[in-house]
Amino acid sequence: MHHINDLIAIFEHTFYQSHNTRLIKGDCEPVYLPANSQTPYHQIVFAHGFYASALHEIAHWLVAGEKRREQEDYGYWYCPDGRDKQQQQQFESVEVKPQAIEWLLSSAAGFNFNVSVDNLNGEQSCRFTFQARVHKQVVELLKHGVNTRTQSLLHALSVFYSIPWPLTASQFNWQPPQELSYAL
Repeated sequence: MHHINDLIAIFEHTFYQSHNTRLIKGDCEPVYLPANSQTPYHQIVFAHGFYASALHEIAHWLVAGEKRREQEDYGYWYCPDGRDKQQQQQFESVEVKPQAIEWLLSSAAGFNFNVSVDNLNGEQSCRFTFQARVHKQVVELLKHGVNTRTQSLLHALSVFYSIPWPLTASQFNWQPPQELSYAL
């Protein structure tokens, strides 16, 4: 069973002392807030207590460099739901690496991963094509390694959830549906 308080505690134990960052259950849209005069620590605020949302927001934090972590939402471009085709392509291109890291985190926690194209009210794209790109990035990260923060959290999750360590490519044997595999 995956309890959000466990993930919060694992994150806190792994990063609060070293990075002054906390994982916060939010009520609305997710956001990253750097420390300020009212709150002396950085906050990764995830949506509605959802485990998957927390993993996704953590993945963005793990991708962001030190300078990015000093800016609200890391200073990244974001266009909300309702994107046109070009905006959706931009969205997916910047989401490949965070979603690959999210997939790694999910696997280390024994939690099911689902890619998100996050555009219910806009131009629809092929979810499987996007998932193939994310899967390719997962394999690359496993082959070439991840940053120290990501490695620390992956290990902490694997230990807590009793998942074999280290993660290997054989744990990510995703295949697109048969009718789409020829196009990828």
